[in-house]
Amino acid sequence: MQARDIMTTPVVTIATSASVAEAADLMLTRNIRCLPVVGDDGSLAGIISEGDFLRRGELGTRRARPRWLEFLAGPGKLADEYVRSSGRRVAEVMTAGVVSAAPGASLAEVVELMATHDIKNVPVLDADKIVGIVSRSDLMRIMLRTLPKSGSATVDDEVIRRNILAELRGSPGASAATLSASPSTRETLS
Repeated sequence: MQARDIMTTPVVTIATSASVAEAADLMLTRNIRCLPVVGDDGSLAGIISEGDFLRRGELGTRRARPRWLEFLAGPGKLADEYVRSSGRRVAEVMTAGVVSAAPGASLAEVVELMATHDIKNVPVLDADKIVGIVSRSDLMRIMLRTLPKSGSATVDDEVIRRNILAELRGSPGASAATLSASPSTRETLS
């Protein structure tokens, strides 16, 4: 299976010139966790995700760093952090170095990118244009399709359940256990 087989299309994107408020609103309205950012020519310029909104001045969550740290970290790093936490345009807040995959990348390659770079979404590019995106949700959908559909338990599981329920019947908490038990277990108690 390849990235093209499971990627989400069409991809909701946002322009580099859009405001941070527009990006947040679009993500909340569409119930998505990241937005690929495209330049004027339609090529991928970056990505903005929920994580980019964690350290914001509006939330009062901007990092408070001691002044002396500026000498160790250098003024450039602190200035970059300030811009990211106070930026008003997507271009100021987005992550520019985007890890991406080709449509023909295998699922193993996509998962390896996610694990190696500690990312949750991989844009799929064809000739520098975004054609899809693979998220952890897409991988879960594929996994769900491959898992057995049968909800029935094996004989051994049923024996274990009966033994546990037999022990619970004699205890004062048996009624509480009945309420939290699965429907098939509740039938056994009756």
